[in-house]
Amino acid sequence: MSTKVEATIADLSEVEGKAELVNGEIVHMPPTGGIPNLAAFKITLSLHNYAELTKSGVAVGDNAAFVVNLPNRKSFSPDAAFYTGEVTMKFFEGAPVFAVEVRSEGDYGPKMEKKMAAKRADYFAAGTQVVWDVDLLRGPDVVRAFHASDPQHPRIFRRGEMADAEPALPGWRMPVDDLFLQKD
Repeated sequence: MSTKVEATIADLSEVEGKAELVNGEIVHMPPTGGIPNLAAFKITLSLHNYAELTKSGVAVGDNAAFVVNLPNRKSFSPDAAFYTGEVTMKFFEGAPVFAVEVRSEGDYGPKMEKKMAAKRADYFAAGTQVVWDVDLLRGPDVVRAFHASDPQHPRIFRRGEMADAEPALPGWRMPVDDLFLQKD
């Protein structure tokens, strides 16, 4: 009889590349493509500017780990985030107040929708207030902003609009058009 050994946060810290600790297993995440990566970077940059202005937290870029204590999940690694806790050399302790998941090419279909909904539920259970689901392919709904207070009814932001993360980030706004490559 074999017994399965659950992975730990210490195990996660030894992993190369992006990964999360879910259901006792290290879940590796594939590298991000160009357009989703640039969109996540632009969001992080905008969040950084907000953090500098408000002194209310820090912007966190891709491949950072947030340690949480849920029955089925011990970490998150969003594409961009805003965090209000203490920053140390270790992983971030606790969930970000705002998390962003930018869809890559493989993030489509019924199975992936179910997986993303479960991850959003975990974010909310851990204390995240707003989660963006950024979809640069399907349009016209580019940003779906899910809120912990009403997780089944996202606010929709389209091209030409200003997206926000209220109430997690009071006053922060970002043009949806900034998420796309700008052609001269």
